[in-house]
Amino acid sequence: MSDFARRLIAWHARQGRHDLPWQNTTDPYRVWLSEIMLQQTQVATVIPYYGRFLERFPTLADLAAAPVQEVMALWSGLGYYARARNLHQCARAVMAEHGGGFPQDPAAIAALPGIGRSTANAIAVFCFGVRAPILDGNVKRVLCRWRGVEGFPGAPAVEKSLWRLAESLLPDGDCGTYIQAQMDLGAGVCSRGRPRCGDCPLAEDCVARREDRVAELPAARPRKALPERESTVLAIMTDGRVLLEERPAAGIWGGLWSLPEVPAGADARAHLESRGWRVGKCRPLPKLVHVFTHFRLTLRPLLVLAEAAPQVAEPGQHWLAAGEVESAPLPAPIRKVLAGLLPVGR
Repeated sequence: MSDFARRLIAWHARQGRHDLPWQNTTDPYRVWLSEIMLQQTQVATVIPYYGRFLERFPTLADLAAAPVQEVMALWSGLGYYARARNLHQCARAVMAEHGGGFPQDPAAIAALPGIGRSTANAIAVFCFGVRAPILDGNVKRVLCRWRGVEGFPGAPAVEKSLWRLAESLLPDGDCGTYIQAQMDLGAGVCSRGRPRCGDCPLAEDCVARREDRVAELPAARPRKALPERESTVLAIMTDGRVLLEERPAAGIWGGLWSLPEVPAGADARAHLESRGWRVGKCRPLPKLVHVFTHFRLTLRPLLVLAEAAPQVAEPGQHWLAAGEVESAPLPAPIRKVLAGLLPVGR
């Protein structure tokens, strides 16, 4: 066993995390669910969602049999909604193609919807005892600092070298503990903002610490100015109900429900009246800025008190009372807009 692996495993026995809800199990469904939820999301945020998912979908078969809208509703607020759609598709693929059980080979796991190499390896390691490395954000940070790896770790060439390094450091046995130790060290000690180098079992030969470059490594993603977008959404209300409409499967908030949008530059009242609405009061609500990975969106909501709706509703539109909005599959910014109008939100 390499000295790197030995130190990590010894540290994990003393300082690692041992009581997270998805630990101490070899159930691929639970491990997979946690791995998907933890992508770009902190543990404290994931824990309540993980519990609600297992309460509603105790088995993979339950998840596969559920309507996708119910899955999206439970995911509402967790962000990166493609994960929820892929989660549902993956559950159905496992049922249809593998008889309801995850394959044990990492390559076969990675062929399932929404599962990349690192997640596939983690499932194989924790559930089937496979010897394989992972390379999530925490592990990348640990390796970049310890070895002094230059460049943005998401760049293809840098990532390829990190995979080689991760493979070379694998112990012959106890791989599950070793992989967990890497993740725990990155999450709790070798953190992005306030690393605790004095508590790190790798500190004595860490290149970043020796060269006083902890704040520089790993290198940040090359910065680009985020494009700005604006959208005017309508909180159309009548008789204590609000109108929501289903978003297209592709694009932002795909598959979720949102407030109707007004075309850029259109007059909201004229737009609605041309579609058969009779509009009473129409006033702006406070704007809301939401930052996505690739652009910044400014939402400009309008409260519209409708006196009469068109006789025929447009496809995918739903009138919901305040008590029904809570369980609707809403993106977090839309839930915030409605929270100021209705008693909704978690």
